[in-house]
Amino acid sequence: MKPHTRTTGALAIGALLLGVAAPVIGASLRYAEDLAPAIVNPLFATTMSEARVNELLFQGLYTDNEELAATPALVESAAVDPDGEGMTLHLKRGVRWHDGEALTADDVIFTIEAMKDEGTLSTEAGRVAWISAATKVDDYTVALRFVGREIAPQDKLYFKILPEHLFQSTAVSRSDGFRNRPVGSGPYELLRYNDDNSITFRANEDFSGGSVGISELTMREISDKNYQAKLLLYESLEALIRVLPRDLAVLQNNRKVELYPYQTNSWWYVGFNMDRPPFDNLDVRQALANMIDVESLLAPVGTGDVLSGPFVKSSPFYNHDVRPWGYNYGTAAALLEKAGYSRSGDWWVDASGAPLSLNLSAHQTLESSQEVVINLQSQLQASGVKVTVDFLDEAAWKARIWRERDYDVVLSQWSFDRNEDIREQFHSKGSRNFGGYSSEAVDELLDKARDASDPYAKKEALRQVHALVHEDSPMIFLWTLDSYAAMSTRVSDVLIHPFYFFTYIRDWTIR
Repeated sequence: MKPHTRTTGALAIGALLLGVAAPVIGASLRYAEDLAPAIVNPLFATTMSEARVNELLFQGLYTDNEELAATPALVESAAVDPDGEGMTLHLKRGVRWHDGEALTADDVIFTIEAMKDEGTLSTEAGRVAWISAATKVDDYTVALRFVGREIAPQDKLYFKILPEHLFQSTAVSRSDGFRNRPVGSGPYELLRYNDDNSITFRANEDFSGGSVGISELTMREISDKNYQAKLLLYESLEALIRVLPRDLAVLQNNRKVELYPYQTNSWWYVGFNMDRPPFDNLDVRQALANMIDVESLLAPVGTGDVLSGPFVKSSPFYNHDVRPWGYNYGTAAALLEKAGYSRSGDWWVDASGAPLSLNLSAHQTLESSQEVVINLQSQLQASGVKVTVDFLDEAAWKARIWRERDYDVVLSQWSFDRNEDIREQFHSKGSRNFGGYSSEAVDELLDKARDASDPYAKKEALRQVHALVHEDSPMIFLWTLDSYAAMSTRVSDVLIHPFYFFTYIRDWTIR
């Protein structure tokens, strides 16, 4: 057995064909998540654990094939209008929801309208903002109209389709009962929630994508990443989503485990609340950027690329002419003095003598965040900035950071699909712009990129966005990590999707 890696453009997907024994009927695969999904509804997905469950339960109109090219999932055929401003979708017939109801044009239209409905407050609203209207032609035909000309609209039709018959209106609440009783059309259906916070899924026997190789999955909630690796070694798990760097050598040397390298469009950042002084001051933000030794922060948590902006280095939109911020105390000191601060003993103080201080918030389930936060606190305090720390659980994070915006600085990460659409994060009206960043120039460039019919014009616009956002520093961009999954050698025919992980799960087998 030897590893096989496919490379598509700059994206590499780890793939390994393991074993030749026939799969065991009824065999189950157990995988670990740091925290069980708080909600199972694609309208409100905010974490990767939720995205992975959505990939098991739901389908989009299109999906990726093994070369990461858009391929129909719920669509039988499609035709783009000659003007490029519309598209007709002919849906597959015979697709059924897990409750047996037929999937029709009504479901597609409902999903788009629910995502756009301001009463829903969907975190995914940006995925359909480019669609101006969705009209039913017949039960299996939908006509879409776009805000502007689209060159490859199929690349944007990956959002998950929901069953219209299980909702009262397009204004969907996060507390809707669907969150605990999800019904999709994907390769798996939710079988039960277990007493230990695990979730069991069973294969969908009527899956329109064909037969499913593993009959049952169990997601186990295991907050301790070290314990996750031990459970894989002790054969109490069959899969780890991401291996910690310190566990790589041990797992690599175990004959019952295989490692799968894969790349993600995700990056870590330190984000400022720009509606709160002194973080509304550019000199202060850039001074803090010059106080951080990013390489030293990265070393304890893994390997990866240090970034200067909101794209990974393999992206066509990454501006390689922009250099990442680096530690430079002299530059930081000059910027703080310009902002009205002076050094007094151990601390930088303002005109009233109050120390420059900040509270750093991090999600408690962000892997390796504790090491990063402690080291970041140490670096900033050594440079004269007082730092307190909060580790927030899921409820507190959504309340304080997303809804109330009651924070100074956050440590977090963003994850993207291959469209790398950063509009919602950096447009002044973006649904994920919780930091309050606003730039007319960036808004214009993001609009230009969205509406561009020429891919080169889009690339140029987003490279300019990269440079401007770097200079404005609403965030200090840190890194994208190298990632490895680990699987029991009992699991075969594994291909891992770099963004959603479980896209190709229907082809996996276990013996």
